[in-house]
Amino acid sequence: MTIELTLLVWSVALTFVQVLVAVAGASGQFDLATLASNREGLPALTGWAGQAQRAHHNMLENLPLFIALVLIAQIASRTNATTALGAQLFFWGRLAHAIIYVAGVPWLRTLAWLVSVIGLILIFLQLL
Repeated sequence: MTIELTLLVWSVALTFVQVLVAVAGASGQFDLATLASNREGLPALTGWAGQAQRAHHNMLENLPLFIALVLIAQIASRTNATTALGAQLFFWGRLAHAIIYVAGVPWLRTLAWLVSVIGLILIFLQLL
C-alpha cells in the first residue's frame, strides 16, 4: 500500500478517535438518556467537550477532500514524492490540529490547520 493510502487509513482512524473523544466530552455534560435522544434543542457543549466536538466537525469537513485527492492520485497513477509529502502534511497537521483544538490554543490550531491545507494543495497540484 502506498504512503498516501496508508495515511488515508490513519486519517480515518483519527476521525474515529475524534468522535470517541467528542462523545466522552458530551457524556460529561449530558446524561445517557439525553445523548441517546435526537438531541434537538440542546445547549452547545462547553469547554474541552465543545472544542472536541468542533475539532471533529472540522475534520469531517476536510476528510472528504483528502479522500478524493488521494483516490484520484492513486487511480490516475500520479503518486510521487510530492503527493507523499502532501499526505504526510495533511495527516500530521490534522493530528496536531485535533490535539491543539481540544487544548484550546487558537493561533497554533490555525497553523496546524494550515499545514494540513498545504498538504491538500500539494496533492491537488500533482493532479493538474
